[in-house]
Amino acid sequence: AADIPCSAYRSSWNNPRIEWKFQKGSSLVLFYYGGELTEPYKNRVQFSPTTIHFNTVTRADTGKYICEVVGDGSHIAKSEVNLIVQGAA
Repeated sequence: AADIPCSAYRSSWNNPRIEWKFQKGSSLVLFYYGGELTEPYKNRVQFSPTTIHFNTVTRADTGKYICEVVGDGSHIAKSEVNLIVQGAA
């Protein structure tokens, strides 16, 4: 299991919009937006505004996770976490 924090989240912002992206090499996958997790993440990830929790991780999950928070008007905050999964696939 793994927890990835969204340090960009501000509880003071009114109803912010949160998006999560996964970057690996040149590919970028938007996997949480509009309040929904996409396949195949939704079966194994739990979302909260401050953290996403992976029930299971494999080496394929190694990469950069980008959390983008859009608040009132033009406020945008962004945080990135590099996840490295070692061991069995």
